Amino acid sequence: MEGKMNAERITEILTNEGIHSIVSSPYARAILTLEGVAAALDLDIQIMEDLRERHFSDDMIADEEFEPASKKMFDDPDYALPGGESNMVCQNRAVGVLKQILEEYKGKKVAIGTHGHVMTLMMNYFDSSYGLDFMNQTKKPDIYRLQFDEMELENETRLWSE
Repeated sequence: MEGKMNAERITEILTNEGIHSIVSSPYARAILTLEGVAAALDLDIQIMEDLRERHFSDDMIADEEFEPASKKMFDDPDYALPGGESNMVCQNRAVGVLKQILEEYKGKKVAIGTHGHVMTLMMNYFDSSYGLDFMNQTKKPDIYRLQFDEMELENETRLWSE
């Protein structure tokens, strides 16, 4: 029920933003989050594989191990758990697709459905103050409006409120 209510609020918030296009991670939770917006605006959701969640490890990570591992990854961007992506690898992938979106949709408003780590690493690329503390205070879901001038992040505004 909470997920449905969140999706309705997201739709309400984003339908008033003048969105021209919607792109999303291939993960179902990201797509489902944007389906209401897509329906309300009569837009298709374009799937972009590189918006997917970061791959943390080939092994299961216990809840109590997640926070220390995340801290180590933010302290050392090249550190990765066995078989997983480092912050640097994930950031390069995510920023690559973000730059592609900025180029392809230049001058347009685009809703991007992705994941907390990925969003934080995208923002961190443009401003190093977006790190682990920022990521830990974000909600699920959360909405940030990022305004770019060419490839420079000009402004960030949180649109989600509880």
